Amino acid sequence: MSRHVAIVTDSTAYLPRPTMERHGITAVPLTVVLGDRALEEGTEISARSLALALQKRHSVTTSRPSPEVFAAAYRAAAEGGADAVVSLHLSSEFSGTYDAARLAAKDAPVPVRVVDTGMVVAMALGFCALAAAEAAEAGGGLDEAVSAAEKRAAGTSAYFYVDTLDYLRRGGRIGAAQALLGSALAVKPILELDGGRIEMLEKVRTASKAIARLEEIVAERAGAAPVDIAVHHLAAQERADRLAERLRERVPGLVDLHVSEVGAVIGAHTGPGLLGAVISLR
Repeated sequence: MSRHVAIVTDSTAYLPRPTMERHGITAVPLTVVLGDRALEEGTEISARSLALALQKRHSVTTSRPSPEVFAAAYRAAAEGGADAVVSLHLSSEFSGTYDAARLAAKDAPVPVRVVDTGMVVAMALGFCALAAAEAAEAGGGLDEAVSAAEKRAAGTSAYFYVDTLDYLRRGGRIGAAQALLGSALAVKPILELDGGRIEMLEKVRTASKAIARLEEIVAERAGAAPVDIAVHHLAAQERADRLAERLRERVPGLVDLHVSEVGAVIGAHTGPGLLGAVISLR
């Protein structure tokens, strides 16, 4: 089916491939630089390979897509019959991806609306892309698709636990003072997404208490409203499964629950042991 409004996002949305195909969503890949090799997320490096590299303390950095890659995605959308594109991306506070998309949009063959969702945690972005796609499928135009994504973003929050703040500190994604404080006190941090930035929410003494507290925070934030929840992890499948099971019991308004491992780009900045949850109001 030809869509008048095409949806483009980036690989950090971590949408399942069948979901992307069903809704016609295109994901432009970010790059993970492992040593002297530049690898596309999703096709050339897996989350497990990334976790192993981090555990061995190999040098790992990430890189935004080039404007040329975005330009190719916009041309493909136009050639596929779209007369407009909504391009939804992770927070500009976290990555230059949004800026690259804006540069490409200037010369696109159809109107492109580039949206900084303010999200940095996987399905926090994925839920926004799905909302835009569903609005377009319902016959909405460019403004309606953008509005649907922005409304979803406004009702989405993300909380996560990491074993150490070292990876976020190395990538400049959390203040050095906060990272040093966490290390000095030997605490386990619970972080939140606030205004497109990663901020310290609470400091807990042990991993088990931190994960229990994460569950409490997510259940409280979800309340009784209709919500979708995504539980994410890196090399911590058992933790993720346990958290998901508990949330199924505790969240009365739960509509959809997704459990998945994050990809290499987000994993590079959080490290193995990540456990997070995204709560998105319907």
